[in-house]
Amino acid sequence: MANCIIASTSSLFGQQPLAYFKDTIQELYKGCRKVLFIPYARPGGRTHDQYTALVVPIFKELGITLVGIHTFENAVQAIQNTEAFYTGGGNTFMLVHQLYQNQLITKLKEEILKGKPYLGTSAGSNICGLTMQTTNDMPIVQPQSFKTLGILPFNINPHYLDPNPDSTHNGETRETRIKEYHAFNTPPVIGLREGSWIKIKDEKITLQGKLTARIFEQNKTPYEITPETDVSFLK
Repeated sequence: MANCIIASTSSLFGQQPLAYFKDTIQELYKGCRKVLFIPYARPGGRTHDQYTALVVPIFKELGITLVGIHTFENAVQAIQNTEAFYTGGGNTFMLVHQLYQNQLITKLKEEILKGKPYLGTSAGSNICGLTMQTTNDMPIVQPQSFKTLGILPFNINPHYLDPNPDSTHNGETRETRIKEYHAFNTPPVIGLREGSWIKIKDEKITLQGKLTARIFEQNKTPYEITPETDVSFLK
């Protein structure tokens, strides 16, 4: 039985990371003393140590010790022995590549389905879907597979943006990209706007936050759902 918060973003403009749904995070991690942080989505300049160091103080305020998975000699054992998880944002291709490289996809899913609390933001949310094929990120590395955790029976598009009617940009909109995905793939997609998240508690999957989300199903007109909507039907 999963216990997850799957958020579009870690922070809103002008706010500290995770501040906009702090109460939700506290509820998710209730009773947890340590959380395993998965920083694999950040390539290049920000090392895993630097990324972890940015997040540690936020969790300290919650009375939780945050430890990066990269500090363990055996990542599989770290997954198995931890109380809870947080996977941060960055590049989804990099994240999935490293999860496969470290043989963690199956193990992470197993532990989440045992009920260990899981928080994902941005790329960390993308991996909760069936595949990572609806990410917004550039393919800077090639992962072993596009298949991800499959904790959700559909895919996520975090940071979903609506078309701007005043824009002079003539390129593809986010909606256009998702329709391109549905030309070859059947799973539904939830366009998750900033400040919104999906909550999984046991068998129930609901939209949370203050904004609506946009639902895309193959061969159907996209439509909006309101917060507190049960989206378990999307399969």
